[in-house]
Amino acid sequence: MKDYSKFQGVFPAFYACYDKEGAIDPQIVGDLTRYLMDKGVQGLYVGGSSGECIYQSVDERKLVLEKVMEAAAGKLVIIAHVACNNTADSQALAAHAQSLGVDAIAAIPPIYFHLPDHAIAKYWNDISAAAPDTDFIIYNIPQLAGVALSIGLLREMQKNPRVIGVKNSSMPVQDIQMWRDEGVIVFNGPDEQFVSGLAAGACGGIGGTYAAMPELFLNMRSLFLAGQLEQARQIQNEVCRIIYKMCSGHGNLYAVMKAVIARRGGPDCGSVRLPMASLADSDSAIVEQAAAMIDAAIAQYC
Repeated sequence: MKDYSKFQGVFPAFYACYDKEGAIDPQIVGDLTRYLMDKGVQGLYVGGSSGECIYQSVDERKLVLEKVMEAAAGKLVIIAHVACNNTADSQALAAHAQSLGVDAIAAIPPIYFHLPDHAIAKYWNDISAAAPDTDFIIYNIPQLAGVALSIGLLREMQKNPRVIGVKNSSMPVQDIQMWRDEGVIVFNGPDEQFVSGLAAGACGGIGGTYAAMPELFLNMRSLFLAGQLEQARQIQNEVCRIIYKMCSGHGNLYAVMKAVIARRGGPDCGSVRLPMASLADSDSAIVEQAAAMIDAAIAQYC
């Protein structure tokens, strides 16, 4: 049986990195990769929702992945999300990801049109066929994609030997248990239930807020593995309060989190791409408060 132990741990969903004109900034992509690597994360999930993938061109997404791989230098497990809203572009990204040596590719189902399961399966299998030597992870995020992974669709996809797991961002923790019972690895998606996801059998987590406070997620996982569940739960509660604070801004959550990273001494990753809302003046206080909450939680728990 193949060893999937490398797909365990804390995998921040990588943020889009822009210069002041809103173009991809290759230097900042590398800086953010090294910043997260220095924090001790096990891997990165590149090109997903947090990476603003639906607002970027194929060439931009290729550039980001190239710079992440260059900076990671084989020291991180890299999962590349390659889905676009058409098969050809998705296949181009999958082939490119394989050429760079990523550890796995991932894909959401096609969005907007609600396709039947057999069409979704063909879409995913066509993407996988473009990277035939690379493992494939299904990205289940029904609240945004408009399509939920079913047991039947997962079983159909398991006919493809490259399919190894699910990045599960649906809210019911029960889903993690169901996918695990089907024999695949599962990453917890909702950051507010990281500890619950681990308890349900997740191999780790891929999350959009991890990069803003990686220390807390890493410590939660360490405490969970050590059986110190009450301590892990206490950190989870504080993480949820921090997330609620960051969500209270006028600007998009990713704009807030990027500002929090810069406030905490990390790289300035720029703003977000239209039509997402950039920070408002009133968000400065929220950024300061969230950064202070993170630093206080680290001081208390880490």
